[in-house]
Amino acid sequence: MAQTTADQNAGGFSFGNLLLPILLALFIFMMFRKQKKTQKTVQEQRTQMVPGTEVMTQFGLFGTILSINSEENKAVLELSPGNTATVHLQALTKVVTTEPAVEEEASVVPDDASSLTAADHADDDASRTADPVRRDDSAAHPDETPEETLERLNRENKKEN
Repeated sequence: MAQTTADQNAGGFSFGNLLLPILLALFIFMMFRKQKKTQKTVQEQRTQMVPGTEVMTQFGLFGTILSINSEENKAVLELSPGNTATVHLQALTKVVTTEPAVEEEASVVPDDASSLTAADHADDDASRTADPVRRDDSAAHPDETPEETLERLNRENKKEN
């Protein structure tokens, strides 16, 4: 029995025999492709790194490039006014671009909250039946005494049940 299965496997072509080399070739191709892509982005960043450019290092320091020495692979960064640091060019990982601040619409804040509560309660009255969460309605009825508020809440609970 063992000989018959060995004879059958030795003589025929199997897709499984071809699958492993194909996967290996695909893996190698993808690895080289990613490496070329990474090299391209690094090269683009290196061309942007000129004196006066703000950069970030691998270890998280932000600074402005003062000078670059390509022969020794060194760059002098100004971390703060009067503070400089010499780093290897490979330590410069990112060119920092400052995006212009988007101006947000200035929200108008009224002098008192009465205009806010009137609009909120109009929305609350419309959605009270759909919203099962109880809200504090004391602001909606400012002239009520605590006893009147209790009576009103009891009436509303009876209507809901």
